[in-house]
Amino acid sequence: MAEELLEKEGTGESEELLEEGDSEKDKFMTFQTGKEFFGISISYVNEIIAMQPIAAIPDVEDYIKGLINLRGKIIPVIDVRARFKMEPCEYTDRTCIIVISVKSTMIGLIVEGIAEVDTISNDSIVPPPTLGRKEEHNKYVYGLARTGDTVKLLIDPEKLIRQEDTDAVEEDSRN
Repeated sequence: MAEELLEKEGTGESEELLEEGDSEKDKFMTFQTGKEFFGISISYVNEIIAMQPIAAIPDVEDYIKGLINLRGKIIPVIDVRARFKMEPCEYTDRTCIIVISVKSTMIGLIVEGIAEVDTISNDSIVPPPTLGRKEEHNKYVYGLARTGDTVKLLIDPEKLIRQEDTDAVEEDSRN
């Protein structure tokens, strides 16, 4: 489905596919960042778009890469690797932006590649371990789920986005 969404982006069909999946419970858009796989509830996902030019914003956190213009709407874009304090990497042809709605704000998440849409039931989600929570991104992870041979870290997009960041970006986009 992820590839279908990327292929049909711009045709209006990507929104249709997401609306179909939106009504299905326990669906997660999974993506890879570094060697880890993450999942975000499909209910937050609006669409997936290819990388595009990003207008930089001065004096914001380093993980906020800037703004994009998506069909006339100005959307702030966050690099997930930078947000999780991982080593930066070059963007490739698999790098894309997942456009999500959080706290009535549209935000773009730059990820290295979409994995798939997974069905993960609530009873198969376990809380992250409390030991060794030194890694920065663990505070954004609310659960772990095993699908196939991999463990997916399920992130809470509301914790990923700080209110101060959205306020700063909104003010800058007005100027």
